[in-house]
Amino acid sequence: MRVSSADQNTERQLDGVEIDNEFTDKASGKDTNRPKLKEALEFLRDGDTLVVHSMDRIARNTEDLLRLVRELNAKHIKVEFVKERLEFTGQNDDPMEQLMMTMLGAFAQFERALIRERQREGIELAKAKGVYKGRKPALTAEQVGRLKARVEAGETKSAVAKAFGISRETLHQYMRTN
Repeated sequence: MRVSSADQNTERQLDGVEIDNEFTDKASGKDTNRPKLKEALEFLRDGDTLVVHSMDRIARNTEDLLRLVRELNAKHIKVEFVKERLEFTGQNDDPMEQLMMTMLGAFAQFERALIRERQREGIELAKAKGVYKGRKPALTAEQVGRLKARVEAGETKSAVAKAFGISRETLHQYMRTN
């Protein structure tokens, strides 16, 4: 299961589905680099079935969707999509089902592109009106000063980033700013 944000609910995705183990990501499906998806993929074994509410819950682009299903089927793991009423075993799969998966995956990818386009347009409009402020900084000016001092004192960037609860990339961005 996946919801796009932490305040969304997974209840509707579980309706009528019997499960042994549940893996729920509360993050965007724009890529397959999600903690619970990785955990689920590592957990699954030969003969298991991965039940997914709908195709757009596991991947938002056709390439990732097809790759994931293909990789799971190669390990003899069945993939079942509840909403689309499709399942893939990798054994004698119906060409029509393959076509449906490809098309529905393409629609999810198209929908994601539309969402990004609308978001970009909204941001541009807000900037033109002077109301767009962007994302709030992860750290205060005082914290940035302490961060820089620790790095300049020789502490590893990884340790400093972890201590401040930010990624190393974010740390590097702060180090480049005045």
